[in-house]
Amino acid sequence: AELRKASKRLTCHKRYKIQKKIREHHRKVRKEAKKRGRRKPKKDPGVPSAAPFKEELLREAEQRKQRLEELKQKQKLNRQKEHEKKRKLEAKKNAAKIKEKAEGQESAGKSKAKTNKLLHKNSKKSFCRELKKVIEASDVVLEVLDARDPMGCRCPQLEQAVTCSGGDKKLLLVLNKIDLVPKDNLEKWLNYLKKEFPTVAFKSATLMKDRTMEQFTKRRARVDLSRTTECFGSKCLLKLLQEHGKTQNKAIQVGVVGFPNVGKSSIINSLKGVRACNVGLARGITKSMQIVHIDKQTKMLDSPSIIADPSNNVLALALRSIIDTEESGSADVLEGVDAILNHCSKQQVMMHYSIPDFRNTEEFLSLLAQKRGMLKKGGVPDIENIAKLLLCDWTGAKISYHSQPPGSQRPPPYLTEDKIAEMQQCFNLKNLEEENNNTLQALKYPSPASSIIFQSAGMANGTIEENKVIEEASEWENLEASKEEEEEEEEDDFTESDDDDEDDVEEEEMDVKEIVSSTLTLALVSLTHDFFFFSENEHSNALSFSLDKTADEDDAYDFNTDYV
Repeated sequence: AELRKASKRLTCHKRYKIQKKIREHHRKVRKEAKKRGRRKPKKDPGVPSAAPFKEELLREAEQRKQRLEELKQKQKLNRQKEHEKKRKLEAKKNAAKIKEKAEGQESAGKSKAKTNKLLHKNSKKSFCRELKKVIEASDVVLEVLDARDPMGCRCPQLEQAVTCSGGDKKLLLVLNKIDLVPKDNLEKWLNYLKKEFPTVAFKSATLMKDRTMEQFTKRRARVDLSRTTECFGSKCLLKLLQEHGKTQNKAIQVGVVGFPNVGKSSIINSLKGVRACNVGLARGITKSMQIVHIDKQTKMLDSPSIIADPSNNVLALALRSIIDTEESGSADVLEGVDAILNHCSKQQVMMHYSIPDFRNTEEFLSLLAQKRGMLKKGGVPDIENIAKLLLCDWTGAKISYHSQPPGSQRPPPYLTEDKIAEMQQCFNLKNLEEENNNTLQALKYPSPASSIIFQSAGMANGTIEENKVIEEASEWENLEASKEEEEEEEEDDFTESDDDDEDDVEEEEMDVKEIVSSTLTLALVSLTHDFFFFSENEHSNALSFSLDKTADEDDAYDFNTDYV
């Protein structure tokens, strides 16, 4: 049965209300017309009959009309011709595009993707290229480690590349953010790391300003804010580098390398004494090699961060990979937070955040969101944003946590005794120890009770060579190309099917009617068959449909069989 159209009838109250509004509107219009006064349009009087040369004037007027009409027709024809030309050109262009797509769509797509990726500074490939440039150009490589998890910040691929490069290339370890770790733990780590590479304890300066930044007080006295806040370990590091430069008898280039958010750029700023490199909480701010002149003999090379290999565990990827927390998926961020919480003591986390006992990460994040007032509409805790904020806190310099060094000294296979001795040459290790002790005594440290105990996941693998990154990129390119092909095929199918839509709809309606009629007949047949079958075998126990009663009670009415 066809659906009836919706009734246009209104309630009397509504209808009268509308009529009243219309009357009021007409009244208002009339009043305004009265105020303005009625002005009738003037009629064309035409040529008076008494006027001389009346016929000539009328002829001229007709001729003008004809000319105007002819001009209008010509303009129309010209427009039509231009439209036809445009259509033909568009048709040719479309045909050429279709041919190009059919001939070499895959090759063209891949080449475009490659060129775009080469130009794109944020790509992993460009990061690797710039990092390799820094390693090749530098005489001394500073591997920056976060003092809270030094082993997790070490990259075996980088260390192997520097130690096995040949020549007089040296590798120094810089323990940054030492003010976030208890003193005893820091001493243990220095004793452990100095057996493999020369290590420098460092605390970089914060709240750096640009050279141009100046503050005006009320008395109009200029106070320069370009100078740094307190920085520890800079003198020790500069001495080491200057001594190495004197032994080489040349100006040296020092490359600063490490995973994201370990403080590479802030170390260069604190050595320079001015904000020369961009610094921030976001990961991967430095995207290309940057040269900073500290003095005549030393040049610092700032590098983009090492790209964490996807084969690493979840904890290493959460803390060391270049994740844009705004763009990254909520599942990755939640997995990272879960891994961090699993590698910490639960009681210390509860004490630090002053949160009651929780069963899982989601409950922990919801409690933290409620405490910090990060709520969505309806008071629902914003779990995604609080997880991103927590990751930023753990990679930044907010939370104090520490990990214990391994019990036994087991250097990696690429670090033989000869290599260790080679790396420690040209450096005065006694002076280095004294300077490190001075920095340790000058700083204030958090108490061991307030610092969270953290279980390190070991060294984090990184990709330095471009070839390994290209493979991943090519997979993504293939996926994108296949997706584009599928979309184009779907569009073509839609354009072809537009002409035959009506016929298809009619055929479908006919098919549906036939199917419905056939199903009805089958249902009737099956029902009648069942009915006769039950009537013949009423007393059989196997086919009795009574659920609560036995088959012998035939006198009772059976509701289950009464569906026909």
